[in-house]
Amino acid sequence: MSGNPARPPAGTDLCALDEVAEPGAKGFRFRAEAAMFAGVVVRIGDEIRGYVDSCPHAGWPLSALDDRYLTRDHRHILCAGHGALFRPLDGECVVGPCFGERLAPWPVEVRDGRVVTA
Repeated sequence: MSGNPARPPAGTDLCALDEVAEPGAKGFRFRAEAAMFAGVVVRIGDEIRGYVDSCPHAGWPLSALDDRYLTRDHRHILCAGHGALFRPLDGECVVGPCFGERLAPWPVEVRDGRVVTA
């Protein structure tokens, strides 16, 4: 667990798996007083991944619009700020100023049809 008091603890129920489009992504925001944590869950086929919703290059949120994280062809996560592209299943940047860097993982898993923090 990070030092961010707003980061939800392991076992936190996020949503039903069916609420994350396939392929698609869903963003989450948590607050604890002045602290905020932003995460994104990505679903590609039977695979689900979670990342901290923050560009490793600039630190800003990846999406300017709710739940619009993937490119139109669903092949990459797009940083709306500068167009960097990240592979959805490992978070590695394949195009952009943060080439070779990775999105910070946010461990999630599916339990009984629900997406929860791990």
